[in-house]
Amino acid sequence: MQKTELLIPAGNMECLIAAINNGADAIYIGGKKFGARAYSNNFTDEEIISAIKLCHLYNVKLYVTVNTMIYNEEIEEVLNYLSFLYNNHIDAVIMQDIGLINITRQQIPNLIIHVSTQAHNHNEPGIKYYKDLGCPRVVFDRESSLDTINSLNIDIEKEIFVYGALCVCYSGNCLFSALNGHRSANRGMCVGSCRLPYTLIKDNTEVDKGYLLSTKDLNTLPNLKQILDSNIDSLKVEGRMKSKEYVAIVTKTFRKLIDDYYQNKELILTKEDETNLLKIYNREFTKGYLFNAENIINKKTSNHQGVIIGKVVKVIKDKIAIKLIENLHQEDAIRISNTNTGMYLNTLYNEKGLLVSEVLKNNICLIANKAHLKEKDIINSPVLKTIDYKLNQEINNIPSKKLPINISFKAHLNEPISLTITEGINNITIEDKAPEKALNAPITKESITKQLSKLGDTPFIANHITIDIDDNIFINIKDLNELRRKATTKLIALKEDLTPHNNQISLISFKPITKVNPELSILTRNETQLLTCLKNNIDIIYTTDINLYQKYHQYPNIYLRLNRVNEKLADIKNERLLCSEIGSIYKYAKDNTIRSDYYLNIANDYSINTLTNLNVNSITLSVECNINSLNQIKNKRNSEIIIYGSLENMIIKNNIFNINNEKTYLKDHNNHEYLITYDGYTHIFNHEKVNLLNEIPKLKGFGTYRVELLDETKEEIQSIIDKIKDVI
Repeated sequence: MQKTELLIPAGNMECLIAAINNGADAIYIGGKKFGARAYSNNFTDEEIISAIKLCHLYNVKLYVTVNTMIYNEEIEEVLNYLSFLYNNHIDAVIMQDIGLINITRQQIPNLIIHVSTQAHNHNEPGIKYYKDLGCPRVVFDRESSLDTINSLNIDIEKEIFVYGALCVCYSGNCLFSALNGHRSANRGMCVGSCRLPYTLIKDNTEVDKGYLLSTKDLNTLPNLKQILDSNIDSLKVEGRMKSKEYVAIVTKTFRKLIDDYYQNKELILTKEDETNLLKIYNREFTKGYLFNAENIINKKTSNHQGVIIGKVVKVIKDKIAIKLIENLHQEDAIRISNTNTGMYLNTLYNEKGLLVSEVLKNNICLIANKAHLKEKDIINSPVLKTIDYKLNQEINNIPSKKLPINISFKAHLNEPISLTITEGINNITIEDKAPEKALNAPITKESITKQLSKLGDTPFIANHITIDIDDNIFINIKDLNELRRKATTKLIALKEDLTPHNNQISLISFKPITKVNPELSILTRNETQLLTCLKNNIDIIYTTDINLYQKYHQYPNIYLRLNRVNEKLADIKNERLLCSEIGSIYKYAKDNTIRSDYYLNIANDYSINTLTNLNVNSITLSVECNINSLNQIKNKRNSEIIIYGSLENMIIKNNIFNINNEKTYLKDHNNHEYLITYDGYTHIFNHEKVNLLNEIPKLKGFGTYRVELLDETKEEIQSIIDKIKDVI
């Protein structure tokens, strides 16, 4: 039986070692560039080589994230980086950029590519596309349910998130950070807009406030048996920015339950397990969309919650008195609920004001009031333990992992001594000169066993030792030790072997292709807007309304924009479609006229070439491309760029704001208002429009220039059209 893989994150070498020691089957890390966690410590090239050696020594697979959107000017650098990873025997890379995936399959065909959740993997045609391309694994959207994943009949490895932080928006579809903080989530630089407080406004009335986009953390451990019973190949834990203690405790907990499952034991998550997980990190827990949870938001806070260990009962001068329901130790960290005040307990006092190292539960302790909090503000407030000093000490004292090896030793007169060791994969045999005949005391099996068991600082531990010797031989103990040293050294070298593959890359040269007579496209959302565009003879008109598309279908320039979340794709032929995700393109491009939308994060000529080869007539470039990046594009003729309009920051599963035809907004701390709509999915629009109308002279040669309408009147639309027609 192929066991389900436990895949653990590591943001640095300490976390990687913690993952190995606590039972990870595979680990994923990022380099200094091109990974979707740019603010993690990440690994230098030299550290990646060390990590590969260490993981392979312990039979752990290592994957590297190269899962950002790639610009044209970066292609050569990232291909050289991928070649470096392949030449150093990385087990797989995790990627999202469709052009980079395609060129990598051509240039480095033996490099294994896992398709990142950033690629928005959620339907059968999209996953089949990557399967047909030669990618053996996809990482599913966190919004996909276990039932949906199990229903897909594709021979491809399925990886799902089972623990850790959640994105509220579909992965790869979030522009909130890029459009507001000028730091792209699709480039690994998310500012965490979803972790900020907002006010919800419906029909000009404030109806809610708090951390309205901040999700709880995913925890599927209570349902782990159901997952293991499914056709899931890899269980992924989120957390490349988390501590080594987080990595250790989460890995250890999953490892125990997974092992119990394969030993046909009952899967029991103990109270201690649950408490330790809460202490290490939580924003409260949810089973997530994997199990169709509806309430995934924790609007009270976006911070780590820890566990409640007591409540404030008094403020005495410069100290806060806390009645404990759990033990508290010096060097723990706490936070007083309903405040942003957290503190390390460098000092701790008992009720009498004496310095102590620990106060036990059911007693009152005193802590220094460093923040000068007033009693009226915190009286009876719960106190949360956010770091447990003793637990961290216990976690960090877990011994290094040891690989069990079997040892076979043979020594007979007139034959070479032979020592063989194996860890189940590799066999190493070392021979030495024949033993001497014993003149006095012959060596014993017990003595040989003792010496061969002394594996010391090696990564091995003796599992089974077989001794086959004559009764009357003599072997020097020093020679036995040398045989053991040579054998273990050779086994380590064999497992760490990084003999380069020496793959070479050769870039494709794209010639500049521009369009002399550019087109203007406009996305419309109602009939008035559509009729205004028809009146002005707009080249391409998109509509989001299927009824309008059918009503005006006789006009050959009208296209229906498809949803960007399509779990089930109907059969469609002989239509004109604006596709927003790869599954729709792969299913419909053969029998329909297809253009692609900006949600596919296209930013380089390799991606344009990939979609062109799939019969896509026009490819809309990412709105995250600046003017310089846009002008780096060679195939401008087949490219469409957005020059004006209201763009979506997020698309979210379900109706999380309970919208019923009200005009709904989110307002942030800067009083920016973000329109929210619901059509089966929650859409959040940016507070300001993209407007490159004055920059069009700097963006010459593109095939199509697009306007995205939202609530513009026909007079406003006419003004925009007139201005654009003067410059393109």
